[in-house]
Amino acid sequence: NETKVTYFILLGFPTPAELQLLLFSALLLVYLLTVLENFLIILIIRNNHSLQTPMYFFLGNLSFLEIWYVSVIEPKMLVDVLSHDKRISFQGCMAQLYFFVTFVCTEYILLAVMAYDRFVAICKPLRYPLIMTHQFCAQLTAACWMCGLATSSTKLIFIARLSFCDVDRINHFFCDISPLLNISCSDSSLSELVDFILALMVIMVPLCIVVTSYICILFTVLKIPSAQGRQKAFSTCSSHLTVVILFYSTTLFTYGHPKLMYTYRANKLVSVLYTVVVPLLNPLIYCLRNKEVRLAMRKTFTC
Repeated sequence: NETKVTYFILLGFPTPAELQLLLFSALLLVYLLTVLENFLIILIIRNNHSLQTPMYFFLGNLSFLEIWYVSVIEPKMLVDVLSHDKRISFQGCMAQLYFFVTFVCTEYILLAVMAYDRFVAICKPLRYPLIMTHQFCAQLTAACWMCGLATSSTKLIFIARLSFCDVDRINHFFCDISPLLNISCSDSSLSELVDFILALMVIMVPLCIVVTSYICILFTVLKIPSAQGRQKAFSTCSSHLTVVILFYSTTLFTYGHPKLMYTYRANKLVSVLYTVVVPLLNPLIYCLRNKEVRLAMRKTFTC
């Protein structure tokens, strides 16, 4: 009831009038390519029996997740590039924040699950079919989504109860936690503490799982006598490792200390990387570095 602001103004990136159309075209092309790439990966996995394995089941879920992930941010960003009215309602801002945090947190945990899948496949190959059953994979995926929804709901409860008085300008291109904490006119220390603790849990626990899995994978691969065998074993997880490095490195920069990092302009540039660039690159990394996906793609398009 104390909230006086009914809408926010997303400042985004100041762009000269002569470059607005060029920026809009580039962002629109990136958005359409990202959606198309991830849709094609889902289609290829669904239509090829050779890809009906746990690894590609998780990859299909990752592609499905990233279609919605970019759709929460980029359409509004495209409208704001050409429009003079960059307002977003308070309810719209909270909705955008809720779904964005849900998808980000879910992706963190899903990438950790994919790392665990590679650990079981390489370090325990004989037990792999018994451990990574279809039912267990579905349960892991559901757990990823439930953790993402629970985390975003908790964060939103503390963010939405803040008071926003006369300051209605958000120095960002979407509603994120750090800019909202900065413009609040009430004490945001509790909200910031809750956000930091949840971010620490959602980021560090999956990161520890990823690091532990790949350390075990590395030791197992080094024990393989032939160089060809070592290369074949590690090639199955090189794409995933590349995606993990891209996603974790960019988001850790932003969410390590949300309110402090917001004071730097570099924060917006890094946000562009994990909201626009990384989702565009992920399908390309999996397709270009994965022989099975390339063969399945060629077979799908041939049919």
